[in-house]
Amino acid sequence: RQAPSARPLRPAALRPGARPGGGVRRTRPVRRASAGLTPVRAGAALAILAGAAATWGLASSDAFSAARTSVTGATWTTEERILDLLAIPPGTNLFTVQASELAARVATIPAVTGAEVTIALPDEVRVAVTEREPLLVWAIGAKRYLVDGEGNLFAELPSDPPPVAAALPMVTDARLASLPREVGDVLDPVTLDAALRLGSLTPADVGSAAPDLVLRVDDVNGFTMRTRPASWTAVFGFYTPTLRTTELVPGQVRLLRSLLAGREPSVAKVVLADDQSGTYVPIETPQPSRGAREDRTPKPSKSPR
Repeated sequence: RQAPSARPLRPAALRPGARPGGGVRRTRPVRRASAGLTPVRAGAALAILAGAAATWGLASSDAFSAARTSVTGATWTTEERILDLLAIPPGTNLFTVQASELAARVATIPAVTGAEVTIALPDEVRVAVTEREPLLVWAIGAKRYLVDGEGNLFAELPSDPPPVAAALPMVTDARLASLPREVGDVLDPVTLDAALRLGSLTPADVGSAAPDLVLRVDDVNGFTMRTRPASWTAVFGFYTPTLRTTELVPGQVRLLRSLLAGREPSVAKVVLADDQSGTYVPIETPQPSRGAREDRTPKPSKSPR
């Protein structure tokens, strides 16, 4: 029977806490700092309590109640509509007003692209509005809509529009499909492009001595242009994305100018088939009435008796 092997002793130098002389090193226990209330912590807590008390005091004070709201930047949107959307009750403490929420409400108006609401102590709410830029007035029946560069019908003009609206080109849309138009609708890109190109023209651009030009689109002739006061009418026709694009417009304008040159007072209608070919119809010369013709007929002279 084999005796169990003796376990080798570990050198003293390798045992934890061992000293070179063979003894065990004793260490002092580390004492942690007390978590008690120090003067610094007491001061911080007091400051927090004071701030909370001040905030509660401001929120409950009548000294900072909403008394007025000012609106800037709104041309096509009435101030009454903006105030209705804000819906700030009189006497509301301004420290309880959420400016970002109010700005989001105003931004829901189709004519508005952005709004900024700020609080001006002690009693005012300020609203700065950024609106869409109108390029056209789109007339459908008795209604007039503002159109931006993306084709958005973003606002309806009131019966007494701002003076700046008078400078905008107007297109009368008599197409049956356009009758149910309303704010929020968008014009198709081809119609918008044609309207912007033709609506930007002045009488001088087409060689006319007329004071003004009137633009119309309907289901019979497409886009037409006439003078105001009415004299001649030019038929530009329909435009499509591929077959008859709006790229024809500059050539059609040059052709119209050449057909009107030297004969505008005698022209009744111009038809512009494309940018190379076009015809004009002269004003009909009024025929003398039957009575006038009889008056001009020489009567036989009576023979002397």
